[in-house]
Parts: sequence; C-alpha cells; structure tokens
Amino acid sequence: MNQSIKNVLSVIGFGLLALAISTFAGGIWTGLMLANVKISPRIPWAFVVMAVFLWLAWCYIGGKGGPQRTSEARRHYLRANAVSARVYFWTLLAGVPAIIALAGLWIMMFQLFRMPPNVLPDYSKYPIFTIAVFIVMGSLVSPLMEESAFRGYLQVALERRFSAPIAVSVSSLFFALAHVNHGFLLPKLTLYFLVGVTFGLIAFLTNSILPVIPVHIIGDLTFFILVWPLTKRVSSSRWGTPMVGSGCILRR
Repeated sequence: MNQSIKNVLSVIGFGLLALAISTFAGGIWTGLMLANVKISPRIPWAFVVMAVFLWLAWCYIGGKGGPQRTSEARRHYLRANAVSARVYFWTLLAGVPAIIALAGLWIMMFQLFRMPPNVLPDYSKYPIFTIAVFIVMGSLVSPLMEESAFRGYLQVALERRFSAPIAVSVSSLFFALAHVNHGFLLPKLTLYFLVGVTFGLIAFLTNSILPVIPVHIIGDLTFFILVWPLTKRVSSSRWGTPMVGSGCILRR
C-alpha cells in the first residue's frame, strides 16, 4: 500500500473518530436533558452529570488514563497547548466579529432560501432556571468536544500530512457533516463549513484549541439565544409553515 493511500485511510479514520466523539457527546447530553425534564424539571441535575462526563472525557482524550502506550499520542492530538493571555485577547478580538458576520450571513440565508429552521426544544413548559442551566451546558458541550475532535485530533492529523489550507478545509468539511442533523441543506452546510474554517484557522495559527473554545462558546450562545429563534420567526412569517424534507427553494 503506497503512502498516499495510507494518508487517505488515516484521514478517513480520524474523520470518523471526530464524528463519533462529537455525536456521542451530543447524544449523551440530549439523553440526560430529556430524562431530566421528564423526571424532575425543576432540578437541573443533568448539568452536574454532564459536567462530570465532560471532565472525564477531556482528561482521557488529553492523555490521562490507560493505556499508557497511547497517552502521549492522545495529548499530542488534542492540541490543548497553553497560550498567553495576549493570544486569548487577540483571538477574541478577531473571533467575535467573525461570529457576528456569520450570524448575519445565516440570517440572510433565511431571507434568500426557503428552508426549515434549526429545531429548538420547547422550553415554555419548564422553569426559567432550568432553561438557563441547559443553555449554559449546551454551549459547553459542543465547544469542548467539537474542538477536541475536529480542530484537535482530526486537524492535527491532517496538518502532519498536508498543507495548512487542505488541513483546515478538510476538517471543516467533516465539521459541516457533523451538523447534517440540522438538515442536509447546502446553505446551512456552507455556513457550518465557514464556521469550521474560522475555528480551524485560529487553532492552526495559535497551535492550540484552547483559544478557540471561548470563541466557540460565544458563537453557540449567540445562535442559541438570538439567531436561531429569530430565523425561526423569519421563516414562519416569510414562508409560512416550515418545509419538511431536505430541499430548499431559492426565493423568486
């Protein structure tokens, strides 16, 4: 087997691993949240359980625990390298405007295309404290696990084999594919790809996923609280009942 085929198979393997990490973590949180609101909606115990899970997962994929023969490799691929406060400052200074621009592009897409908005849970039946706690945890799960998976493991593996533009692009493509549960729609997937490029560039330039995580958290909170509810209203008022299925229609 020549080296090119080995590289492709390795990339596919790391890509599937990244998808598995992201999907598994998201599935765990969804299951805990559903169980919580069914059993005791006034006490958001799912937050504590998920926090423990995230801590254990972060420790393991960062090299803690056995087997010892993979410990150093896990630490390397996570790329949670310490950076200075100055790096965090400049990352936020560049990342927050990028989030604002991407949010504006997302809203514009819903003006141009008829497509179903991202599905949001109906929180109206639950206490405001529980809702707030769930939103906070939701904005932590994706940044921690997705950055570990896509800008950590996958992109580090890509950077060892290909140029930086290819590494960022391919990791962003897998990142977009991880969000097909929001609809297999080209406009949405394009936006997720651009988000992946933004985060991937930060990780590459700083050689760490740590400065990316705060930007990702801000992005998730922005979309959870402001953008997705707004586009849901825009979609309903402009197009009526949201479409069912995976198609989208360009506005005439």
